[in-house]
Amino acid sequence: MRYLPKSPAERAAMLERIGVRSADELFHAIPEEYRLRRDLKIPRQMGESEIIEYFRNAATQNGSGFASFLGAGCYRHYRPVVIDSIVQRGEFLTSYTPYQAEITQGTLQAIFEFQTMICELTGMDVANASMYDGSTGAAEAVMMASRITGRSHSVVASTVHPEYREVMATYAQHQGLPSLTVGYEAETGRIRLDLLEAAITDETACVLVQSPNFFGVVEDIPAIAEIAHAKGALLIVSIAEAVSLGVVRPPVEADIVSLEAQSFGVAISYGGPFCGVIATKEKFIRQMPGRLAGQTHDADGNRGFVLTLATREQHIRREKATSNICTNQALVALMATVYLTVYGKEGLRELALQNMAKAEFARKALSAQPGVKALFEASPRFNEFVVVTEEPVAAMQARLLEQKILGGVDLSKWYPELGQATLWCATELNTRAQMEAAAATMAAREAVGA
Repeated sequence: MRYLPKSPAERAAMLERIGVRSADELFHAIPEEYRLRRDLKIPRQMGESEIIEYFRNAATQNGSGFASFLGAGCYRHYRPVVIDSIVQRGEFLTSYTPYQAEITQGTLQAIFEFQTMICELTGMDVANASMYDGSTGAAEAVMMASRITGRSHSVVASTVHPEYREVMATYAQHQGLPSLTVGYEAETGRIRLDLLEAAITDETACVLVQSPNFFGVVEDIPAIAEIAHAKGALLIVSIAEAVSLGVVRPPVEADIVSLEAQSFGVAISYGGPFCGVIATKEKFIRQMPGRLAGQTHDADGNRGFVLTLATREQHIRREKATSNICTNQALVALMATVYLTVYGKEGLRELALQNMAKAEFARKALSAQPGVKALFEASPRFNEFVVVTEEPVAAMQARLLEQKILGGVDLSKWYPELGQATLWCATELNTRAQMEAAAATMAAREAVGA
């Protein structure tokens, strides 16, 4: 009854109400050869306790007890338990888009607080809370720049997350927005400024870079902004690892910031749902996609919140719409709001410093092993780094897995020129023992070979 709550009597009453005598009569329009006349080939039904035990056992096969050094856009950070306690409240969990301000003050205030925190972190004037994730946010930012400038081309750093660039290509193929990719310096892992300057033309709407970039390297945003602005192009900075803003200087020179806020208390959850954000200068607010909550006062002077801006087809004429993004990401944004409230300014900075310190320890531990070399060592980094090994990546990862260690991401798919390179990430959840175990496993290959 818990899973199939309609009793036989209730089903009979429903059939009688619609004027048929049986379920077979209800489905009489379906040809006989397409009807299933046997039981489904599924296991027997289980009780609640059996179902819970089943999923607990299944979870042990999904990396439980493994040390993970995976990053590349999805980051493992500790989630304070208070997050789920708040977001599972019915007024948040079941609410829809807050059109009726008089009954959705809590949701609107949560969005407003989220926008305020994002602006403080990024150095921008306004922020929305309605992108699906960082990849769609980056693509929407490029289209936004095209509307603002009246230009149609974009220049994109090859160190922007490869999957972000794939999403951009999907968006652009029917938008008439060609892009040119600019390479990186082999020594630093940063975008090549000489190639960037040569790539920008009178048709370039924007330059898109990521910082920290896909290699974990912090880009020189002021220098990039100067080059872009000198030729009338806007600068978009994509941020995939939001915790970096606790210590990395905010990209105040940017015109648009596209942020993935997953690191702020949003579980990885097999890749989503995540929390994309666009933040920008106030003068560009009318071209910002998504929705914007604002603060106001009622006739009695009481503070209140309203949906100030919503520029998709549902709200305004299609030709004036800035986006077709329509999912309400407010619940996921609420997770980030609670997370940032719990940590506060000093807590977020301390967390970011822990990430930097642990990544640096891991980088030194790995690169100290024979046959392992760290790349881009002269550049500032956050919590990710690249190493190249003499051992084939697949063999190395297999040996690490035997020790319950999820090693770095194989970069050969996107950056074959780097050889046998992997991207490693260390956060506050990685222990010294895990890092030393990874380094010892890397060294063990040399010992066996000797």
